[in-house]
Amino acid sequence: MECTVRWTGLSGMTFLAETGSGHAVTMDGAPDGGGRNLAPRPMELVLAGTGGCTAYDVVLILRKSGQDIRGCEVKLTSERAEKDPKVFTKINFHFTVRGRNLKPNVVERAIKLSHEKYCSASIMLEKMAEMTHSYEIVDDLAELPPNS
Repeated sequence: MECTVRWTGLSGMTFLAETGSGHAVTMDGAPDGGGRNLAPRPMELVLAGTGGCTAYDVVLILRKSGQDIRGCEVKLTSERAEKDPKVFTKINFHFTVRGRNLKPNVVERAIKLSHEKYCSASIMLEKMAEMTHSYEIVDDLAELPPNS
């Protein structure tokens, strides 16, 4: 895996990352740090990438477990150290999993497997940040109109 990050100019703090898979992501800094708030901050992308990594795992595990999953959202909230390096000190993952007749024990197992075995991003961050997890299940059957 590789990535090239290039500063886009002499003014501001905007950077363009080009991934080995051929995609581009723009990053920018906060105005108080010379940025212009034109794109996500690099640490926001670390958090977003971690959320994407674990959500991917959870969906894949639930599908392989025969669950009728219809949606998966994970909201990550974090705290960072006050002084440099401002590493993450706490991260909470709250999953909202939608589907039909989803089994809570299977959802819980999928989240646990992601964070203990498969999600390299969260496993890496766990070495310095306290991680907590919660989830809720939304049954799509409850959203069907009467007589459906």
